Amino acid sequence: MISFFGNKNKDKNGEPQQGGLFQRLQQGLSKTRASFAGKLDRVFLGKKEITPDVLDELEEVLFTSDIGVETTQELLNSIREKVARKELKDTEKLKAALRDHILSFLDIPRQDRPGPASGEPLVILVVGVNGVGKTTTIGKASHHFRSQGKNVMLVAGDTFRAAAEEQLSIWGERVGADVVKQAAGADPSAVVFDALTAAISRKSDVVIIDTAGRLHTKTNLMEELKKIYRVTAKRLPGAPHEVWLVLDATTGQNAISQANLFNEAIGVTGIILTKLDGTAKGGIVVGISHQFRIPIIYIGIGEKVEDLRPFEPKEFVKAIFD
Repeated sequence: MISFFGNKNKDKNGEPQQGGLFQRLQQGLSKTRASFAGKLDRVFLGKKEITPDVLDELEEVLFTSDIGVETTQELLNSIREKVARKELKDTEKLKAALRDHILSFLDIPRQDRPGPASGEPLVILVVGVNGVGKTTTIGKASHHFRSQGKNVMLVAGDTFRAAAEEQLSIWGERVGADVVKQAAGADPSAVVFDALTAAISRKSDVVIIDTAGRLHTKTNLMEELKKIYRVTAKRLPGAPHEVWLVLDATTGQNAISQANLFNEAIGVTGIILTKLDGTAKGGIVVGISHQFRIPIIYIGIGEKVEDLRPFEPKEFVKAIFD
């Protein structure tokens, strides 16, 4: 079975290990930790009882942490109810309850979707606006599949940006993946159709389709994506098996509006958040998970290939809180 969820950085009990990989994650999320957990620590510092002032300060931290209004409100309502019922009596238990609730938002089960038939490739359609790191993410994900011994084909479906095709070709050479492309300005759907035909004949294990992301013409963009989706399904019934949305974590709340736009248009099955190492807005991970109930597959915490990491909720929360 082809795997893109989970990682090996766990102990025998399924808990995050304390080795180099986890330390790299902590380092990559250091700005978010300083912003979010650091503010929480200052709220709770020297205070044992949960007073109205503590709850007001907590509210301010949550509303300014890019978690989002809806998610923040649910967290606050839950905390206030537990305090009122005297289930939470001190700030240590309050912090633990907050941590557990955030973890519950992040632990989204994978959607039960049929995979490829025997002998057919897993087809992944990758979408997102320009500038989020889509093509680089595809390259890094293809490295992950190649490390499993899978034959990977990359499809240059963004035919409007020559740089995207060139970048994809470089990644193909780097990781040992086939790349299918056509002349600049070609019909993206035709490129995808021909690529799937080639993938079937070459017995590729995984096909990853890059797409354009010109959000300033979003109506045309969404129609183009829907067409690619239809053509993919026509050439290979059941495909695409996955639709991955790449989001730039540094954009904060804009990422939520992008997720809504793409999900309504073609139905997203997994989310990848890039550039988490460059922002204090990592709370967006929590907001997106809670609001859309779509699993986060990978997070990007650096420039290296291995810095595109399979997302582990427990690991993420531990890196933020501990």
